[in-house]
Amino acid sequence: MSPLSSNAPHGQSPLRTVQVLGGGNAGSSAHVRSLAEGLVARGVRVTVCAPEEADRAHDFTGVGAEHVPVPRSSDPASVAALRAACADADLVHAHGLHASFRAVLALGGRATPLVVTWHGRARAEGARAHLLRLLERRVVRTAAVVLGTSSDLVDRARRRGARDARLAAVGLPGRRRTPPACGPTADPDRPRAKVRAELGTTGRPLLVAVGSLDRHRGHDVLLDAARAWRGLDPQPLVAVAGEGPLRPVLQRRIEDEDLPVRLIGHRDDVPGLLAAADLALLTSSWESRPVLAQEALYARVPLVATRVGGVPDLVGDAAELVPYGDAQALAATVVTLLTDHERREQLRERGVRQAATWPTEDETVAQVLSVYDELTQPRPLT
Repeated sequence: MSPLSSNAPHGQSPLRTVQVLGGGNAGSSAHVRSLAEGLVARGVRVTVCAPEEADRAHDFTGVGAEHVPVPRSSDPASVAALRAACADADLVHAHGLHASFRAVLALGGRATPLVVTWHGRARAEGARAHLLRLLERRVVRTAAVVLGTSSDLVDRARRRGARDARLAAVGLPGRRRTPPACGPTADPDRPRAKVRAELGTTGRPLLVAVGSLDRHRGHDVLLDAARAWRGLDPQPLVAVAGEGPLRPVLQRRIEDEDLPVRLIGHRDDVPGLLAAADLALLTSSWESRPVLAQEALYARVPLVATRVGGVPDLVGDAAELVPYGDAQALAATVVTLLTDHERREQLRERGVRQAATWPTEDETVAQVLSVYDELTQPRPLT
C-alpha cells in the first residue's frame, strides 16, 4: 500500500507537505486550495505558506490545511519564515517561479524533495529578462520534478535544465467531469435577461472578455477590432471584465473613437456574464490554461481566442483561433460567427466534448500524489 493512502499503513506516519504560494495569481491560489482539499481528504498533512490576503481570499484553513503567513518578498525575514515552516516537511511543492525560488532559498540544500508547478510564465525585457532566465535555471535544476500546465511550459523547463519535467493535470476547481447540457445558470437574482439589460445589450449581441487590463492581454488589439463592428446592425457590445494599469488609456480610446466597448471592472459573476454572452473573446499574447476559455466551453459559449501558449491544446477544435495581434483576423472571425448560427452551434457541441476530456480535480490530486509517492519513502512512526 502506498504511504500516501488516506489510512497510513502500520508503522508509517502521514505524509507532511508544504505548499508554497506567491499569492499573486488567483488561478494558482485556487488550484492550491483544491489540491489541499484533496490531499487532506486522503490523509496528507498540508501546510500552505502564502500571504495573509491569499488565505483570506481562498480559505486554505477551511479545507483542513494549516496556513503559515509568508509575504511574497524574498527578503531574509520571508525566507526565514518559509525555512521554519519547511523544517519537518517530507516534501515541498512550490507554485510559480518566484514562490519556487523562495522555496529553493528556504531549503538551502536540504535533501527535502522539491516539486515545482509552473502555472504561467513571467514576462520581462532587457536585463530583467536575463535575471528571470537565471531564476528559472536555478529553480528547475534544484527541483526533483517540474510540472508545467501547458506543453510549452514543460519544454521551457527542459530547456532550462530540468531533470524531470512533465505535463500537469490541472482540473478547473468546482467543475464536474461532464459539463451541463446548457450553460451554467447565473445567480437566480441575475438571470440572462437582467445581465444583458444591465450591460445595455438588449436586442444586440454581447461579446465578453475577461482579464486584467495589462499590456499582454491584447486589449489594444481588441479595441482595434471593435472599430470594424461599429457598422454592424445590430451593433455588438464588448464587455471587458477586469481592472489594471491600462484602464485610463483604454477608456480614452473607447471614448475618442466611439467604440462599442464597456470596461465593467472586476466582476465576481463571470459565469453569469458568460451565460448572457453570445461570444467569448480571449486576445492575450500568451496563456497556459486560461480560466476564461474553460468557463466558456463549459458554458457552451462560442470562443474566439489567440493561437498562443497552451490554448490550442486546451480547446482543440472547439474554438476559433486567430493569430495574436491580428485585429483584422479577430474582427472578421467575430463577424462571421455572429452571422453563422450553424457554426456557433457546432462550436457549442464541440466545446462540450472537449471539456469532457479535461482532468477533474480528483485526477489532478491523483497525479500529484503519484509524484509525491515517487519522491518519498515510508516513514517510521514518531
